[in-house]
Amino acid sequence: MDFLPDNPEEGQNSTYLDENAERFTPEQGGLLPLSGLDLLEQLRIRGRELGLVRVGATPAEPFVEARAAFERWLGKSYAGTMQYLSELGDRCDPRRLLPNARTVVVVAMPTAGAIEGPVPNGCGEIADYALGLDYHIALRGRIKRLCQAMADYAGRPVWARPCVDTAPLLEREAARRAGIGFIAKSTMLIVPGLGPRVMLGAVVTDLELPAGEPMETRCGRCTLCLDACPTRAFAGPFELDARKCISYLTIEHQGEISSELRKNIGVRLVGCDVCQSVCPYDRIQSSHVMPTDNAPRSLLVHPNLKRWLQMSSTEYRRITKRTALRRLGRVQLMRNAAVAMGNSRDRAHLASLLHAVHRDKSEIVRAHAAWAIGEIASDGEWVEAANALSEALDAQESPWVREELRIALTRLRA
Repeated sequence: MDFLPDNPEEGQNSTYLDENAERFTPEQGGLLPLSGLDLLEQLRIRGRELGLVRVGATPAEPFVEARAAFERWLGKSYAGTMQYLSELGDRCDPRRLLPNARTVVVVAMPTAGAIEGPVPNGCGEIADYALGLDYHIALRGRIKRLCQAMADYAGRPVWARPCVDTAPLLEREAARRAGIGFIAKSTMLIVPGLGPRVMLGAVVTDLELPAGEPMETRCGRCTLCLDACPTRAFAGPFELDARKCISYLTIEHQGEISSELRKNIGVRLVGCDVCQSVCPYDRIQSSHVMPTDNAPRSLLVHPNLKRWLQMSSTEYRRITKRTALRRLGRVQLMRNAAVAMGNSRDRAHLASLLHAVHRDKSEIVRAHAAWAIGEIASDGEWVEAANALSEALDAQESPWVREELRIALTRLRA
């Protein structure tokens, strides 16, 4: 597998050539070269063998309407601090990723699935997509094997650029165009027969395949996802203000979580599944067997909040190894644990939170721990907590943490 040449032929769009574009050559001899629908059907069969339960294709043409909507969304500052969404180039033109691209092949794989039952006391909650092996790893290996199948079945070398979330490509729009699913009012992609709990990947390739039928929305009058959002993050149907979204707040956002949004996060440590769990299409069929490497990991099923608040660097590396949680830093995870503790209102957390306020090196952790104490302490324990906060206030140098401590003290003394 060779990388693309440094100097593409004249007329090729070379404004964005990704080093992940590769040339796949046939490895299986004796196969009858296929094309058109026959080739696509064989790729679907191979995809199912790999756990990619949906495989579709759409021409590698610019997403004109999606580009206009995406630019309007960015113009409203709904992206928050996610500058990379506008800095890595045009996400609506697949040809920027590969010279002479003809097709975008889109695949879908079910997530690990929601954990049933209530969250135990003292524990937090993680979104289902992050419970197993990092989806970048889980999907990329499968997609590369599908790329190899493209070359084998086509009987010729194939240029392909695998995309798993990190490439500048609107994968949900590509999936809609390929007939994989439809865009719901929650802005999530709904795959009929699977629901919204899927991970998407794509391949931009010079192989020509028949296009799927673009799928229009099937939400009808339903607004369950919009109504159920804990932080009211939807400005309207098909319009998400990411700055209020719990997934954004707990994963993408690295600084302070505004006080007016903290309470609505609940005990969610990483991400949120509410808009998916209430969707009538959230019915994963039993015939779709989950790949074993995507099974929920015991460390991530209802993680202990105290353990996460006191997480060392070694513990962080052990817990997040080969998971999507490695996208978050240790301080973010500890911040999220402090918020979850405050929302649990479990007085058993007070000692850990007071220790964090006094001893943790991160002002982000200290500030959110101070807020959590103000949410929890009550009845006879408020005097002890107030005294501890007063001591912390006297010793605190960070203006931000001092303000959080004052607010917590005011709440306790009220």
